[in-house]
Amino acid sequence: MDHTANSDRAETISIRAALIGRGIAKSRTPAMHMEEGRALKVAYDYRLFDTDDDAFKGQTLANILHRAESENFAGLNVTFPYKFEVMSLLDGLSENARNVGAVNTIVLRNGKRLGHNTDLWGFAESFRRGMADATTDDVLLIGAGGAGVSVAFALLTLGVEKLRVFDVKPDRATALASALTEKFGTGRAIVSNGSDFDDPGIDGVVNATPVGMDKFPGTPFPKQFLRPEMWVADIVYFPLETQFLRDARETGCRTLPGSGMAVFQAVRAFKLITGIDPDAARMRRTFDSFGT
Repeated sequence: MDHTANSDRAETISIRAALIGRGIAKSRTPAMHMEEGRALKVAYDYRLFDTDDDAFKGQTLANILHRAESENFAGLNVTFPYKFEVMSLLDGLSENARNVGAVNTIVLRNGKRLGHNTDLWGFAESFRRGMADATTDDVLLIGAGGAGVSVAFALLTLGVEKLRVFDVKPDRATALASALTEKFGTGRAIVSNGSDFDDPGIDGVVNATPVGMDKFPGTPFPKQFLRPEMWVADIVYFPLETQFLRDARETGCRTLPGSGMAVFQAVRAFKLITGIDPDAARMRRTFDSFGT
């Protein structure tokens, strides 16, 4: 099927897709995709494959991918905690996914599973629009998992001079810092063990962990180490204002919520799955319609 159709031909297009993840019942991704599909006259059925649900208990990631293929899904989005695991189940990777080493979008075409990473562009676009003039000489990234890897590559691509990488699993932080150094050069990424959280040289802090979600309450960064001149960014978007962002706002920090990354990664994923250019502003309005 040719998904690069104009709006007239798009009326005949029927597309099935889903988001695979754990604890994703409150995700706004399905609504963004389906509302955009309606606006573009596409019959778009976008589902949640939540492995916390009883319907998926005992099913492996491989089982879920096979099910999607057998039911003629055009694509899948992938979120926590499967962005690394899914890579071994794919037939090919885009350059972004290969560089980052994590996948959040799978296009299913002609019996092949092709992995992409739209998180990198999603975070970068959100940062460009919301933090364009922020000082980025020295930045702390908390979280070196699937989303953290994408955010790290985005930050260095955006011009961060030195990125400190912290993860509760030190080996993961070390692996990411090494990959970044190989890609961007010596000194651009170092490992943090948490003892430098109070360093006055840090310009900004990014949370790329699930901490702050309803299911993982709390904050990844002590409030007492925040300073008014710092900026703070989060990738969590439900709730829209996490405890981390609330602490930062109360301290006087400039903040960037996870909503931007959520919207722009969805914009790129919609294009990959459907082959049709979406309206980013319209998808943002759908996201915002849920409120805080």
